Order: sequence, then structure tokens, then C-alpha cells
Amino acid sequence: MATEKTACILCSRNCGLTVEIEDGHFRRVRGDEEHPISKGYLCQKAARLEHYQNHHDRLTHPLKRQPDGSFARVSWDEALSDIATRLKAIRSEHGGDAFAFAGGGGQGNHLGGAYSRQLMAAMKSRYAYNSLGQEKTGDFWVNGRLFGSQTCHTTEDVEHADYVLFIGCNPFQAHGIPNARDVLRDLKRDPARTMVVIDPRRSETAKQADIHLQLKPGTDAFLMAAMLAIIVREGLVDRAFLAAHCRDFEAVETALRAVPIEDYVARADVPLADVERVARGFAQAKAGCVRIDLGIQHTLHTTLNGYLEKLLYLLTGNFGRRGGNNLHSFLLPILGNTDERKTVRGKSLKRTAFHGVQPIAGIYPPNILPDEIEKAGDKRIRAVFVDSANPVLTWTDTAGFERAFAKLDLLVVVDVALTETARLAHYVLPAASQFEKCEATGFNLEFPENFFHLRHPLLAPLGESLPEPEIYTRLLEKMGEIPSRFPMLERIARLQPRRAAYLPFLAALGAALARNRKWIPHAASIVYRTLGQTLPGGTAAAAPILALTMAYAQQHRAAVLRAGHRGNRLTLGAALFDAITSRRSGTLLSRHEYEDTWSLVANADRRVHLAIPEMLEELRALREEKPVGAQFPFILAAGERRSYNANQIYRDPAWRKVDPHGAMRIHPLDADGLGLGDGDRARCCSEHGEIEVVVERDEDLRRGTVSLPHGYGMRYRDGAPAGPQLNRLTGAAHCDPLSRTPYHKYVPVRILPVPVAA
Repeated sequence: MATEKTACILCSRNCGLTVEIEDGHFRRVRGDEEHPISKGYLCQKAARLEHYQNHHDRLTHPLKRQPDGSFARVSWDEALSDIATRLKAIRSEHGGDAFAFAGGGGQGNHLGGAYSRQLMAAMKSRYAYNSLGQEKTGDFWVNGRLFGSQTCHTTEDVEHADYVLFIGCNPFQAHGIPNARDVLRDLKRDPARTMVVIDPRRSETAKQADIHLQLKPGTDAFLMAAMLAIIVREGLVDRAFLAAHCRDFEAVETALRAVPIEDYVARADVPLADVERVARGFAQAKAGCVRIDLGIQHTLHTTLNGYLEKLLYLLTGNFGRRGGNNLHSFLLPILGNTDERKTVRGKSLKRTAFHGVQPIAGIYPPNILPDEIEKAGDKRIRAVFVDSANPVLTWTDTAGFERAFAKLDLLVVVDVALTETARLAHYVLPAASQFEKCEATGFNLEFPENFFHLRHPLLAPLGESLPEPEIYTRLLEKMGEIPSRFPMLERIARLQPRRAAYLPFLAALGAALARNRKWIPHAASIVYRTLGQTLPGGTAAAAPILALTMAYAQQHRAAVLRAGHRGNRLTLGAALFDAITSRRSGTLLSRHEYEDTWSLVANADRRVHLAIPEMLEELRALREEKPVGAQFPFILAAGERRSYNANQIYRDPAWRKVDPHGAMRIHPLDADGLGLGDGDRARCCSEHGEIEVVVERDEDLRRGTVSLPHGYGMRYRDGAPAGPQLNRLTGAAHCDPLSRTPYHKYVPVRILPVPVAA
């Protein structure tokens, strides 16, 4: 039995793991005490990763759809040759706008992104759709306006805060902060610290809180606006902080003074005294921070919610300090900056053909993709590559994706399993699992200490499956974008000792790209084919990280040195790269100081620009907003995190110890009114569709609300869907008008009992 170090792949925390492996199976999974951030922490979900690594839906060889809809086994050469030919024909006849890339990444599966994006360059397309586009783009847009770039991203120092606001999140189940359950326990036990939860459900986190504001669904903007108005009117704004670090507060102050506090609190349906207590307590705390998540990012006023939650810590001076909210550095560039106010070479940013939507942070919103395939006429999308994603189940409007994908000239899916999306594909290409290849996460979002964990392969790829870097590099070679050999670069890469080759290699690479400019977009595959083959322990895919560590060490030199790495201005990045590729438990990248936050602000004046006209106008418009009609008497929160649901990589339902049906939770009094008991079946109906659910009575919900979990609905081993397919209830138009983020936490529904005889 072998003992290896790796990391969890179930959520953005990617906690370090120690696994015991025997005959290709995970016999035991424990927390890795040597991991620089998680330090041995583990939740119950990671302990069952054997269900991801070994199950009956794993793909072992390439598949090609036959005329009758079945799949036949084909060779890699046959599959990639035909895909390359068809892609080039589509590009030649219809241009790059006929191609879109969907997905890419998954939790902790981010190295492949450097390689898959090369295909977009080869196809001359900028249409990238992924899950961040239906979760976080409203937040990215606000960051761009406040801090000067959509790549500016905030984090929260919950561990050192005296006063914490958890808004629309449940860290006990969803994590999102380091070692969540330990941190929550410490918060609860310390009488000098205050924890406030704002959530329509009395969640596991809310049960530990000092104060729970159980607001009405969809009223987060009203409640936060009222809190900010209290802070402004009572003189609790940190004016010294604003004068030193912000601009345009006056316009924000005017808008907040016009907020009718009592009316907005009444709309949220929480006690005014509690709201005043929270607003004053947060503003007067020694160190306060705000942690938010999809609860306010998937509901009404998505983008405005992101603006208001940031104003809470900015107006009170809880930014750029210990125990507050801060910006952080990135090693992997998972976000771009696409400022819609500017143009590129005299032209506005690329809009989609049908909806005319521009990207945010380089990402287009997934809920428009079916229309861009079906309704854009001659400019429609005709070919889609889906990588490490299952849009048919996880993106808005399952029926719409099924219908649209069936109309594509070419659909290729790269994945480890025969997913619901893969079943519709023309080609299915088997990827190695996350434990059969070198991988990493781009979610290194910590401050002041930031880290990176390169996971080494633990097992050989199953069957003929390949890691994504190899798949995309072979495809680029088939398309004639790059040659298969680079003799000069290969010779330089083999210089010993290995670190002695880094600088000469990068210089030779730069010269080669200058001579062959069409290779520039494909540098990742060139480095993979050359330098990558000299790296130890199957880490060839990590070769492009060398350029990133060189840049990171230049930009954050002092912080990298504080983290214990050594080298001069030419060699520090190389030392950081060697640390990353050699340390199995991950390595600290940098140790910043809190004042470094201001160097991460991208505005030229290093100040936060508080007044965002679009947001101030939406704030003013709240007063005229009418309540939603009663056609659908319940509000569904779709996508609840529970003890035994995760992302879609757990396909075998046997992994769950509880909640096998993904039950619909409903308040007992609401259930009584419908004649529903625990275990009964009901139909949950929205204006977009309906699904059958199993009922679970739960007094922790507000009356008039119901909840369903994500991570269900897969057809394991060709069986019936196991649990709810949530996105049969959601529609593309039910979304934030600015960011197009779907209102998954605010889906109006009817609940109808299913007769026992049925």
C-alpha cells in the first residue's frame, strides 16, 4: 500500500490530502497536516473520493457517435484527425464566430485551461462560456468599476475578524473560507467576537450565529441598502479612511440618505431593531469583514447585491487591513479584464450574434448559449467543445441545451465520464482523472499568505485516457497549427542541472516565437512538448507555470522572499517554480503585508472609485419595485449545499450516506397545507418546466420557500436520473439584466402533490 500527497477536488478550498492507495483504489483518505493552508483539515465529502476515481461511467477510449445514435470505439488518431478536419472546414466556411468553448477547469482541474484555450486561438474565436459566467460575473463587473480591473478580486480575513457578516452563504456546508468548520467553531466560542448570518434559511451556519436575519428571499438589496443608510445617517462612516483611499463618496452618500430604511427593512421582513444592531455593530467593530456567496449572486439584483456588500466594508474602513476584506495576488490568470467602456484597436468588445452580449472578465454567460446556437441565423454557433463540464444538467435550461446541442454540426466532449452532455456529442474524448495526471487549482485566493498546490499524478491513466494537455497538443498538431518537434528547444531544455536551463530556454522560446508569430497563442503546448518532458514525476503539464512564476516573483518580489524563497531578480522565479514542482503538499507563494492591498488596486490613483452610475441608478429604482405576483406561491432556492452533495464528478449515487433523493425541503406548515408528509412525492412546477421530487419537512425554512440541492440528476450506468434535474425548472431570461447571472436562488414555483396511486 502506497501513501501519497494530493488535494481534494470537490470545492474551491482544495484542502490537502494524504491518501493510501492499493491496487488502484483509495483505501483511506486523511487531511494532510503538512499542507500550508488546510493543515490537516478535512470534511466528510473528501473521504469518499474513491467514488470519483473508480466508477462504472469512467471513459476508457475515444467514442464516435453513429447514425443510429449509438457510440463506437475509435482510435485517438481517427478521432483527432476527423475533428481537426471538421473544425478547419467550419472555420474556413463560417469564421471563428461559429465556434465556442464551454466549460474548462472544474474544481481543481485548471492546468488544462492553458491548453484548451489554445483551441480558441486556432479557431479565431473569443466565445468562452463557463460556470463562472453564471455565478460570479456580476461580482467581477463591480470589481472592475471599483478597483480598476475585473481581475481585482476580494477575499475576507474571517480568521482575524471581530465581527463577521455571512450573507447568502453557509460555510459549514459550502466552505469557501479556510478550514470552515474550525473557524466557525472558534467564532462561536469567543465572546469577544460576533457572527451574523443573513439567509432565508436557518442554515447550519445560522444555527451557530449570534444574530440570524432570516430575510425574505430576493430582498438582500433592500436589507443591505437599509444597513448602509443607517451607517451613513448615524455618522458611522470611516471618513478618514475614505479621504485617504477612496473617491466619489459624496454621490454614494446622497443615494444612501434617500433610502427609506423602515420600508426596506419591512420588505425584507426582519426586525428593525436587529438590523440597526447589526449595522452599528459592524461599523463600530475593531475589525469586520463580509463573506458572501451564491445566495446573493443567484438572486434578484445580483450585481447590485455585489456592489452593496462591498460598500459595507469600504464605507466602514474594513478594507486593506487585518480582519477585513482585501485584494489578493494570482498565480494562474483565471480571469481577464474586459472593460465594456473601452475599445480594442478602435473597435468595441466582441458581442454575441443574437443577444449582443459582451463578455465580463473574458467570459460569456452560459444561459445565452442555446439561443446563439439556434437563433443567430448564418452567424450562429455551429461547433462547441465542452471540457470538464456538464452544461446539460448544470447550466440554466436543461431542455434548451438538449435542443440546441442536437443542432450543432460538431459537438466534442472531453471528460472522464459519459455525462449527460457527452451522450449528445459527436465525439467523446476520455480525459485522465484528476489523480491520474499533474493538476492544480487556480483558486489560490488567499491574503496575506497565498499558496499554490501542484498535484502529482498518483495513478496511471485508465485505459486509453489522456491528460488534457496531451489531447489539445495533439489536436493542434493535427490542425497544422504547430509542428510535432522543436529540436533546438528540446536540446536547451535538457541542459543540466535543470534550473540552469530555465533562463536560456525562455530566451530561446522568445526568439522562436518572434520568428514564428503564429505559434505565440500555442506557447503552452510548445513548452509542454519541450521543457515539460524534462520535469520530474509526470509534471510535464506544469511547464508553462515557469513563465508565471518568473512574472509573479518580479511583481511580488518582497512577498515571495518573505515566504522563504531565495534568489536574485533573475533566479527567484525559477526557485519558486522548483518549489512548486517538488513539494507534494503545496508551497506558500508569498507572504504579503496588509498595506500591499493598495498596490493591488488597478486604478491609476490607487484609490477605490466608489460611485458606479449604473448601480446608483438601480439603487434609486428599488423604491419603485413591485412585489412579485402570486401565480407561483413558493420561491425555490435551487442548488442548496448539503452534507452529501457535491459538484457533478460524483456520479455513483452510492457515495451518499443520507438524502439519496435530494429531497425538496419545505416548512411543515406549508407541507400541511398541501397534505404532504416526509417521503411523499410532489411535482415542483415553474413557468419553464416541472420535475418530481421527494418531500422533506424542515422547520428551518421560511414559510413560502422550498429548497433543492445541486449535484443530482445524473443517469448513472444508463439508469434513471438520480434526484432532481434542477435546470428543467430554470429559464434563460430569468436573470440579472446586466450580468445575465441566473436567479437560481429565486425561482417562483408551484408545489402539487402526486397521488399515491401514481
